[in-house]
Amino acid sequence: MSSRREFITLLGGAGAAWPLVARAQQPAMPIIGILEDSGPKVVAAFREGLSKGDLIEGTNVAIEHASTEQYTEMSALAEALVRRRVAVIAALGGVPAKAAKAATTTIPIVFSVGGDPVELGLVGSFNRPGGNLTGVTFFAAQLLQKQVGILHDLVPKAPTIGLLVNPDNPRHQADIGDVQAAGATLGLEIEVAKAGSERDLDAAFVRLVQRNARSLIVAGDAFFLFQREQIAALAARHAIPAMYNTRDFVLAGGLMSYGASLTDAARQAGIYAARIVKGEKPADLPVMQPTKFELIINMKTAKALGLTVPDKLLVAADEVIE
Repeated sequence: MSSRREFITLLGGAGAAWPLVARAQQPAMPIIGILEDSGPKVVAAFREGLSKGDLIEGTNVAIEHASTEQYTEMSALAEALVRRRVAVIAALGGVPAKAAKAATTTIPIVFSVGGDPVELGLVGSFNRPGGNLTGVTFFAAQLLQKQVGILHDLVPKAPTIGLLVNPDNPRHQADIGDVQAAGATLGLEIEVAKAGSERDLDAAFVRLVQRNARSLIVAGDAFFLFQREQIAALAARHAIPAMYNTRDFVLAGGLMSYGASLTDAARQAGIYAARIVKGEKPADLPVMQPTKFELIINMKTAKALGLTVPDKLLVAADEVIE
């Protein structure tokens, strides 16, 4: 797997090219460090949130952007932002949030995560985060259970559902437990396949086919998001109806997704970051939770798989891609 890594410092747009002496005369702007594994759409949404809080990059705030899809690199990037003495760290993703928390107990951290921030050890509670962290979660306790139910409605005769997880993701064991519990209530077997790199994906799908998995849930994971086109293509090649957690997979040719909006969460994180730069404390800002979940269905993919989508799913869908 190729590593995608950026470390970009923007210190006031064109002003960054001024002579050092001239720059030294300018008032110092607060720096927001972005630490993420979620991709450009999420980062763009975070920046939009900053602008809603009247923070304009290059005018009254500077941004340093650190990004990687390699979980093992995250701690070093977090420590680099701490050394840069940023005013706030925006940790967009569960692994970035945990890395940022481990790197500092003093710099405010605003996170956007797909897991339960209390279970992840980021905050003490939703209403009273405490410490130097707060943020937004697009997690819901019954999200994976709901995905299992929707997939079962679509493929009711499939006795075994596959679950694709990344073993490098700290949440993968909890995801397995949630899906197994949901499957047990419906009398379904759950076949787990693991992939932490590109070369693992082909083997994971072969395993699922060999174990007679007739449908698939792809757990939320940054690596899977970056590999969404390959994963959607593998699901099509092996004729496995698959459920994802974000619409990005459906736009890449995946069958359907159910979950909260990653970009909405990142946008809210940007608003929180702006409030903190202006003087509010993370401990005083409750963790925001999703209020809307979206069901997206790709009818072209459904037809290619020979599936008839039940009317109740079409009616419930927020978007149907023809």
